[in-house]
Amino acid sequence: MNYIKLLNAAFEKFYFDDRLNPAHITLYLALFQEWNCSRFALEISVNRRDLMRAAKIGSKSTYHRCIVNLHHWGYLIYFPSKSAFKGSRIRMCVLEKQETKAEEDYDSFLDGIARQYSAKNAPEQSRYSPVNEHLSKPSSPNNKLVVGSNINRSKPEKINKRPNDRKEVLLYFIEKGLSSGEGKKFFDYYQEKEWRTGDGEEVRDWQALALSWIKNTFRYTGKKLSKKDSLQTANIKDYDQPL
Repeated sequence: MNYIKLLNAAFEKFYFDDRLNPAHITLYLALFQEWNCSRFALEISVNRRDLMRAAKIGSKSTYHRCIVNLHHWGYLIYFPSKSAFKGSRIRMCVLEKQETKAEEDYDSFLDGIARQYSAKNAPEQSRYSPVNEHLSKPSSPNNKLVVGSNINRSKPEKINKRPNDRKEVLLYFIEKGLSSGEGKKFFDYYQEKEWRTGDGEEVRDWQALALSWIKNTFRYTGKKLSKKDSLQTANIKDYDQPL
């Protein structure tokens, strides 16, 4: 389970659900934290007093009304306990982000463009061209191979702090094996933050940041990222661990 994706999906559902009031939201967040601390177990045992204190709910009737509403509205499954010495059981529902029909059509359109672009610009390697062939100077004695120095011959690669536009980000995500929808999430998230990191610093290389995002997405979906695309760093945030 990915903490950030589950929480973002919950907040998106809160936004469009007019039945909710602040007590419903605070109670759900308190339950979500308990679920996170139990490493997203299938079922969790909860204590009413602890939940009321965490959710800042002072009335038992309000607590029971909110938890029953969340049960009927598909946010969780509530198994009340009939024993005073045994806590109630909660099964949290995995909320998924729902895309509109227009967004799905737009993503399909971009995927088709990306496939055409990849097929058109695929490099063609001739079978007659030797690989890693060393060139020799005709004027060198005995026709010996001359290995030149590469110092100061190559210019440093230019690093783009920000992408030129949204399409560039979507194509980059598609090339790495993800859908354009994941690229759209990445772009919208950092566009809203004005392309700054959590500590307020300006993003130095958006592609490195995107690769870290992709790595965590593959970890959540269970896929494997190829070695050539993996980040060469040991400092990788694990969002699967409890906060």
